[in-house]
Order: sequence, then C-alpha cells, then structure tokens
Amino acid sequence: MATLANFRPPYSIPNPPPDAIPELACYNSTMDLSNNIWRGGNVIGERVPLLSIQIAYSVLLSSIFHRIFKSFHLPLMVSQILSGAILSSSLMGRVPGIFNTLYRPEGILAVETFANLGVMYYVFLNGLEMNCDTIIRSSKKAITIALVCILIPMLGGAGFLALEHRVSGGSAKPTVSTKGYFFCCAILAVTGFPVVARLLSGLKILYTRLGKDALTAAMLIDAYGWIVFTILIPYSHDRGGKPLLSAICTFLFIVFCFYVVRPILTLIINRKIRLETWDSSGLLDVMVGLFICSSITDFLGAHHVVGAFVYGLILPSGKFADLMMEILDDVVTALIVPIYFASFGFRLHLEALWAVHNSVLFPVLMVLLLTIPKVLGSMLATFYFGMSARDGLGLGLLLNTKGIMAVIMLSVAWDKNLLDPYAFTIMMLAILFMTVLVSPLINVIYKPKLRFMQTQQRTVQKLRNDAELRVAVCVHNAHQATGMIHVLEATNATRISPLQVSVLHLVELTRHGTGLLVAQMDNPSSVQGESHYGSQEEFESISKAFEEFSEEYNAVRFETSSIVSTYESIHEDIYTVTQEKRANLVLLPFHKQLSSEGVLDTTNNAFSGINQNVMQQPPCSVGIFVNRGLDSLLKTKMSIIMIFIGGPDDREALSIAWRMAGHSCTMLHVVRLLLSGTEVAEEEKAFHSDSNGLLSTVMDSVMQKELDDEQILHFRHKGVHNNDSISYSEKEVKIETGEEIPLILNEIDKPGYDLYILGQGSGKNYTALQKLLEWCDNPELGAMGDIVASTSFGTSSSLLVVQQYSMERKPKGYRKKCSKRNDPAIL
Repeated sequence: MATLANFRPPYSIPNPPPDAIPELACYNSTMDLSNNIWRGGNVIGERVPLLSIQIAYSVLLSSIFHRIFKSFHLPLMVSQILSGAILSSSLMGRVPGIFNTLYRPEGILAVETFANLGVMYYVFLNGLEMNCDTIIRSSKKAITIALVCILIPMLGGAGFLALEHRVSGGSAKPTVSTKGYFFCCAILAVTGFPVVARLLSGLKILYTRLGKDALTAAMLIDAYGWIVFTILIPYSHDRGGKPLLSAICTFLFIVFCFYVVRPILTLIINRKIRLETWDSSGLLDVMVGLFICSSITDFLGAHHVVGAFVYGLILPSGKFADLMMEILDDVVTALIVPIYFASFGFRLHLEALWAVHNSVLFPVLMVLLLTIPKVLGSMLATFYFGMSARDGLGLGLLLNTKGIMAVIMLSVAWDKNLLDPYAFTIMMLAILFMTVLVSPLINVIYKPKLRFMQTQQRTVQKLRNDAELRVAVCVHNAHQATGMIHVLEATNATRISPLQVSVLHLVELTRHGTGLLVAQMDNPSSVQGESHYGSQEEFESISKAFEEFSEEYNAVRFETSSIVSTYESIHEDIYTVTQEKRANLVLLPFHKQLSSEGVLDTTNNAFSGINQNVMQQPPCSVGIFVNRGLDSLLKTKMSIIMIFIGGPDDREALSIAWRMAGHSCTMLHVVRLLLSGTEVAEEEKAFHSDSNGLLSTVMDSVMQKELDDEQILHFRHKGVHNNDSISYSEKEVKIETGEEIPLILNEIDKPGYDLYILGQGSGKNYTALQKLLEWCDNPELGAMGDIVASTSFGTSSSLLVVQQYSMERKPKGYRKKCSKRNDPAIL
C-alpha cells in the first residue's frame, strides 16, 4: 500500500472518522511488470466489473431520486449529487462494508477517468446549447442585469466568508487560502445556463418576459464564469510567473478557435448537412476535434473542460447541433455524468460543521446569507428598469441556480487544497440549497391560477369598441398562416380599434436541447445556418406572410416567435405566452386541411390533441378555424353566417361576427334558432350534475336566457338597424331526437356562405344536442361545428368555432369524454 500524502482523489473524504473507510487514504499501486500493456494486473477481470457496478449504482439511484423530485421540477444534477451523498462519510459511508462493495480503493483511478471523460462530453454539449450570436446581440438590459448579478454576489460573498472566518477562527481556525476565497466568490457569482433553461421550460415560463430575461442573463453570466475559470485554474497551480503566461496562451488559443477554426468548421459542416453526406466517419472526426481541443487547453495549464466548452461553442448550431445532441445526450447525461456528480456528493462531510460550531444554526445561517447577494442584485437591476419587485425576486432566484461550472470550480478548489472540509461543506450545501430552492419558490410566486384570475375580462364580448384587439395566432406551417390572415383581415382593424397579433409558430420538441437553442433567439430568422427541426424555412415564410399583411393594413401590428415544446405540454406554453401578451382571443388551426379534391384530409392527429388541451382552461377566449379555402378580402367580398342558439360561447361568437361586419367587404347574416319540443322542456336535467342544486340549475338557465335576449336585443338595435350589410332572422325549430339539426343546417346553407361562425357550446343545455356530442368525430368543435365540418354536410364554407373564456369551466369531464373517442396517444 502506498500512502498518498498530498493527493486527494475525487472520492476521498476529508478527515474521516477513525472507523469510517480508512482505506481511502491509500490504494494499491503494485504493478505487474510482466503485463506490458496494462501494467496493472488483470484490468478486464478486476476493474471493468467494479466500474460497471459503480455506474449501475449511480444511474439507478439518481434515476430513483429524479422520479421522486420530478414533480417539483428539480434539476437532474440535484438527484445525481444526492446519490453520491448517500455514500458519504456522514451517511452510509460510516458502514465500511457497504461503501467498499461499490467503491473499492483500487477502482478509484478507473472511475475518476471515466467521470472526467463524462464531464468533458457534458461541457461540450453545454457549449453546443449556447449561441454566440445571441451573446453578442444581448440588450443593454440583459447586460446590466448580468453585471450586477456578478459583482454584488462576489463582493457580498467575500464579505460573508470573511465574517465567517472571523467568527469561527477562535475555535477551529478553518484554513481557506486567498485563492480559495476567489474560487468561492466565483462560485457564488456563476449561474448554470443549461440548468436554468431546462428549469424555465419545465415551469412553462420560458417564453415569458421573465424567462427571456433570465435566459439571456444566465447565458452572459455563464460566459463570464468560463472566463474566470480559465484565469483561476492556472493561478491555482502556484508556479510563479507561469500562471499569467498560461492564461494569455489559453485566451490566444480561444481567439484562434473563434476566428480561424470556427469559419472553417462552419463551412465544412453546413455543406455536408446541406448535401446530406454526413456519415459515421464525419461524426468521428468531430469527436477527435473535441479531444484535441481538450488536450491543448490542458497542456496550456487550463482545465481540459475549457477546451471542450470552447469546441462546442464554435461548432454551428441548428441541424448539426440537433444531430450531436441526439447521439450523445442520452448516453452522456444519463450514463456517464452521474458518476461525476456522485463523486462530488461523496465529499459531503457534515461532521466538519459540528467540529467548528457546536450549533447547527450558524452553518444554516451562512448558507442562507450566501443566497441573498444575487437576489438583492437582481432586484436592484430590475428596479432600475421599472420591473416589478416580484419579477426581480423571481429573476434573482433563477440566476442563483448552479450547474456544472460551480461543481467543477468547487472540485478543483478541493483538489488543490484551497478549501478545508468546513468551507467545502458550506459551499456544497449552498450550491444544493440555491438550486433546490428555485423551483418551489417560483411556483409560489408565479402561480398560474393567480395569473389567470387577472384575465377574467379577457373576451371579445366585453371589449370596448375603441379598444385594441389582441389575438394570439397559433400555426404549424405557412399554409395555416395564410388562412389565419384572411380571418384576421375580417376583424376590421382600424386606427380607433387596432389589431395586435402575436404569431406563435408551434414546433414539436422531439430531441433534448433544441428547444433551448430556439428559445434563446430573439429573432430566429436572423440566424444563419440550417433550420431547427426543419422549421426555419417555415418560420421565415410565416413571418413574411404576416409582414405583407401588416403592410396592407396600417392598423395591424404583429410579432412572430417560435414555441418549441412537446405536443403533450405545448398548450401550457401557449397559455403562458397568451397571458403575457394579454390576448383577448387565441386562434387555433384545425387538424384537417383542404386537399386538391376539395375534402378535408387529416394533416396530423396530434394537432387535434393540442386544440383540445388548449380549450381546457385557457386564459382568454379560443377560436378553432376550419379552412376550406377562405379568400382574402382584398380579392372578394365575404359572406358570413352566425347561428345563435344560446349560451356564453354563442354570445362570444356573435361579438366576433358583429366586429367582422364592420368591414366594408363583409356581409353578415345572424340566424337565431328558437328550439322547442319535449326534449327542451327537460333542459334543466340535461346538464345538471349536482343532486342538491335543482333550483340553482333552473335559475342559471333563466339567467343565461336573459343574457342571450339582452345580447340579441343590443345587436338588433345597434347592429342591424345601423348597417345594411347585416341581417337578422329567427327560426323556430322543434327538435325531438337531434336528427332535425342537420336538416335545419342544410336549409340555412342553401344561399351559400364563405364563413360560418358558431359557439363551441351551442345548445349545450338541450338534451338532443347533448346526445349528438357522443357521436362527434371532432368534439373540440361542438355538436353544431362537427356537423358543419363533416364531409357529409356538403358545404364548402370555412368555419370558426368560438369558446368564450370562463373561470368556471371544468375541463376534467370534457377531457374524459375526449379520451374515449380519440387515440390516447394523441392526448
């Protein structure tokens, strides 16, 4: 056994108790000179099985923790660190037999090599996720927030650490060198950009103003962290004047990579991507470049991860980055990196805290104090830019999130003997506390229900005539954008009542990382290179179409952005952006598209699931547009029919139709169906689910009838009498089974119309119409809308189905009905 006096491997535990894992102070260095290849005995027979057990333990336990913490949106890094902390000297590490089963001393070097290889790949992927162009184009606001959130934590952290050193110096005299203070201050200042991006995505605030500010500031702070890390590493070696030379050479190499290597690689890679000539040999060449850059920075005196990060940063984003993420991310993040984070957790040494202070209160107070400076700095910066205190607090919490950079810095400081066990444990607990604290507090600060409570008046019906109409338009492709523009044309935007359009290009996130690349781009169309998921050309076509639309109508303003998320959760991003834009109406495209034969063919069944999800609890009214070739008002006049039966959805649909009737090229015909019959007499029982509330159901039905009459009376008085292009008629219809409804619609449709406008819940209080919902192919359109959209109806009219916003909407039953009639995979 060879004692290691000055070398502390990643899994060593500082000052372990006498009965806890004494073997970690040394390991067997006996060499078998007869084995000229391995020079270490039977590597395959001894090291590989042990390494496999170590990997299996780290991956399995971190996966279990991650499943437990997933509902709290905690980063995977936290679970991986905790999996190692379980075997620390403070916990299960006190039982030598358990620890030695998994981490025998002779396997330390093998697992250390494996862990460092993993962190090199992980940092390389982090570099791929960042975008240099976005850093260069950062706004003054983002730069200011980043600078304040760097300087104040460094100064405040230094002050708190100095205070702690003075307070505890009389009892145990912790040994923290001057260089150790620099490392600690840098750790407090840095932010984990990839962790913040995934956290924002999980919390569904990535596309809000707060999310964009946090993401840009985190990216700038992360870039600063790498610069500081590149400087600190050479100076941690303590080699006289060489550290300065090492830092200068490293920066010169980085400049060479950006200005010489990057243009060459971008040209070669983009050409291969465009010609689709990528093969396994090309990817192998990319990996060789990773090892070369890492070796050069390590040779220059910096850390090898600096080269890996720079190499990932200079490679082109877009399709190539997607390809690399698809190949490497699952293996690196789920298989290799847990070993590195677990090694970080092994070093947790709670006994060091008790050795310095007899009470746990002071270490806890220190951890809390270390989290304050960045929150304080963020609130000061946001106050300067006129943001609310809540946004400042949320931004400060998000920027307190730590990532791989903080872990690497702390590990290097420990390996270089710059921190004693007490200071190391305090900083480790601070990293965990800051990262764990973010998600629960952000959920408390930004509760979706509280945000939506502020939007109860966000309907078209309650919008003043001289108020701006705000519409969020969701599209998947340029063809859908053209149809949506024709609907927006009909809304009659004027200088008195302008139209503000937020165009949301919905892109499916099928691979890890790409959503982060798109999300950080304020203007994706300005980014050169290949498209993300092939959506760049679509995005540019959509932007161009709306730009031409705004040029034709001076009262129209628009902004286009991409939302990249899984189809199962993209409706939550739509909610967030819609609330952020204070929209009155969300327009969604139908999942079927008009074919060359003149019939509606399904484009993607998943679009139907998105529409149904959006209609569950939206923050404003929702409209689904079924396009059967609706033409532009610049080319033809539009004939619109609105069928009114009753209910809040019909009142909202009438308000939209009335607004459209103000355009000089539209004609509106409103038909009110007065339903009667034996089924109508039982309408109170049709929708009543509370056995104790028969009287309330009747009263609600009476109130809805009064609101319907009031809306129709107002429409006839101010609309029909003042506009020759508006007509109104009533039709009394006796319904018994619901089979009469298609006959009625066929009779109404005889003159032919360009656009139908219907309420999604038309006639929901009538049992006959309620029964029709059970046979609907498209329940999101309602009973009447499903009939009009069906091929058997035979009309060539387009259709707009409207659902009015209501806080009292109960989505669970609707969701349950939908799941019975549709493929569960879609929902």
